Amino acid sequence: MWCLELLIPLLLIISDANCQWNIWLPRDISAMTNSCVVIPCSFMYPSGIRPIRGIHGIWYFGQPYPQLFPPVVFKSLTDVVHESYKGRTKLLGDLNQRNCTLLIGNVGTEHSGRYYFRADVGGANKYSYPDFAELKVLDQPNIDIPEEIVSDESLELTCYAPDNCPDMTPEIQWMYTDYLPDPEFSAEYLEESNTAVISNTLTFTPRPMHNGQLLGCRVYYPNTTLVYERLISLDVKYSPRSVWVNVSSEVMEGSSVTLHCEVDSNPSPRISWMFGDQEVLWDTASNISLSLDDVTPENEGIYTCVGDNGYGIMNTSLYLAVKYPPREPVVNDSITVVEGTSLALHCNTMGSPAPTLTWLKDGELAGSITAGELSVLEILDIKPQQTGQYRCLAENEHGRASASLNITVEYAPVFLEESKCTVVREGVQCVCVAVGNPEPTIEFYLPDLNITINETDGRFNFYTHTDGHTSTAMIKLREKGERSDNNGPAVNVHCSMYNIYGRESILLELQQEKKYMMAVIVGTIGGVAVIAFIIAAVRYVGQNNKKENGNPRQDVVLENPALYYSAVKKDKQNLRKKVGEDGDYQPVGSMAGLERQELNYASLEFIGARPREGASGRGDDGSNYTEIKAK
Repeated sequence: MWCLELLIPLLLIISDANCQWNIWLPRDISAMTNSCVVIPCSFMYPSGIRPIRGIHGIWYFGQPYPQLFPPVVFKSLTDVVHESYKGRTKLLGDLNQRNCTLLIGNVGTEHSGRYYFRADVGGANKYSYPDFAELKVLDQPNIDIPEEIVSDESLELTCYAPDNCPDMTPEIQWMYTDYLPDPEFSAEYLEESNTAVISNTLTFTPRPMHNGQLLGCRVYYPNTTLVYERLISLDVKYSPRSVWVNVSSEVMEGSSVTLHCEVDSNPSPRISWMFGDQEVLWDTASNISLSLDDVTPENEGIYTCVGDNGYGIMNTSLYLAVKYPPREPVVNDSITVVEGTSLALHCNTMGSPAPTLTWLKDGELAGSITAGELSVLEILDIKPQQTGQYRCLAENEHGRASASLNITVEYAPVFLEESKCTVVREGVQCVCVAVGNPEPTIEFYLPDLNITINETDGRFNFYTHTDGHTSTAMIKLREKGERSDNNGPAVNVHCSMYNIYGRESILLELQQEKKYMMAVIVGTIGGVAVIAFIIAAVRYVGQNNKKENGNPRQDVVLENPALYYSAVKKDKQNLRKKVGEDGDYQPVGSMAGLERQELNYASLEFIGARPREGASGRGDDGSNYTEIKAK
C-alpha cells in the first residue's frame, strides 16, 4: 500500500503520448544503516516505440553509462549484480507499467551514493537516464540546531529520522532532558519529493547553566534491535555573568604582585585591566593576569577588570594598597620671630598606613601626638624660652622619618639677678648681666658724676663679655663703699641695657656690705692679737741675747705703734696671689669668679720704726710688709 500510494502520482502522469525519454525519482533520499530503503521511480520513453519482448531495466551505482562499467545494483534479465548488492535489491515496480521503484535492504554506509536507471525497451531502444537519486545512509539521526543559541531565549531542537522502509517505522525519543526547564515535545510526519521523514521537536528556554550540557536524540525501530543515537553539546551564548578577581590586598613597597581576573561568559570575552581610566592590559580569553613588579605607592589604587563578549559587559574592581614607611616630613623653614608672636608649624608627610606625627622640642615632647599625614603645632604668644630646635617625627609600623627646623625668638633685654655692686679691696666692683636677642649692649651711668661708662678710661676699669644672648659688663670704682649721711649707699651706679627691641635701666644695689663691716671688726681684733704676740716674742729674744752676750743689742723700738687695718686675710698662702706689687686690683678668672671673689688680707704698719738692712721696702701705697717664719 505504501508503495502504491507513492506511485499513483507517477502513473497519473503517464498519459502524455508525446513525451520523450524521461524519469521521475527523488533527488535525495535517506535511510538508517541496517534498515531498508525504497527509491520511488517512474520512467517514460518515446510514444513511437513499441516494446516487442517487454521492457527491461538496470540500476547502476555511481555512473549511468555501461561503458564505464558501473556497479550493477539490479538487473531485470539476470541476477548478476555487484557483490555488495547480492541479495539486497528487489524491483518493486512493474517495468511494463513504467514503474522502476527499487528496494534496497540491509543498507550500509558503503551504499551511500547516486543511483541511475537504464531502460531497455527492445532493439536499439536503450536509454540511461541522466537524473539520479542520491542515497544517504545514516548511522545516527539528524538534529536541526539553530546557528545561535542565546541564553533566556526560546530554543527549538528538531530530531529527524527517515521513514522510507515499508516494513519498519522508526520512533524518536529525546534523552537527558531531566534538567531542562519546562521542556516540551512535539512529533511530526513530513513527506517531500516522494520521501518520508518523521521528526520530534524539543522546545525549552536555556540558561547560562545549560551551556555545554549534553542532549541526545534516540531513533529506534520497534520489535528490532536497531537503535540509533546522537548526542549534542549545547553552545549557549550568554553575557558575562561573573567577573572574579583577587580580593583587595596589601603589598609592601618594592615587592611584586599578580592580579588575576576570570570571566564567566560565552563566547570568551575581551578582558581588560583598567587602572583608573587607563587600560593597562587586555586579551580575548576567559582569564587574564596583570603582573606588577617593584611596586611603588603610585601603583596604589582601584584596579577594574572588564569583560565584554558582545552579549553584555560586566566588571569587578579591587583595591591595591601599597604599604611603605613614612617619607621625610616637609616642615616650615627655620624662622626668627619676635617675642609675643603666634606661630603655626606644619608637618606634612606620606606613609602607609598613615603615620603618627609627634612634635619634639630639643628632644622633649612639644605637642600632642596625631595620626595622619598632617600635623600643625600652634605656638601662641611665643616666649624666649621657646627658642630651640623643633623636630617632627613620623612613625608607622614600617619605619620612621623626621625633619627639623629652628625657631629663634628675639626679645627686649632682661636684667639677671646677678647684676649688683660688690665691695672689694680696691673699692666697689659693679657687674651688670642681661639677656636679650639680639644680645644687648650694656652701659654704666654714674648720676653723681653725670658720666656714662661704656669703655675703659683712666679712672674706671670697664670690661664686657658676650656669651650667646647673654651680655656681661663690669666696672671697678675706687670708692670704699661707705654710707652717705642719709644712710644711702656710698655708690650710685645705674646699669642701662638696650637692643633694637627696647631699653631698660636699673640702679645696682650694693651687696655684701654687712659682711664687709664684720670682716673689718674681726680683722681688727685679730690684728691686735698678732701684734701683741710679736712684741712679746721680740722682747723675749732681746733679753736672752743680753744675758748671753753681755752686750745689749739695739733693736727696733716701737713706740705707740699705730695700726692701720685694711682687711682680714683668711688664706695666708694665697696672700701674694691676691695682692700685686703695687697693691692694685688684678682681675683673675671669669666674670662670675670676679664677683664672688673675696680679697681678704692683713698688713701691719709701724710708725717711726727704722728698717733693718735688707728689709723689704715700702710699697707705693705706703704699706709695710714683713714676713714671720716659724722655726
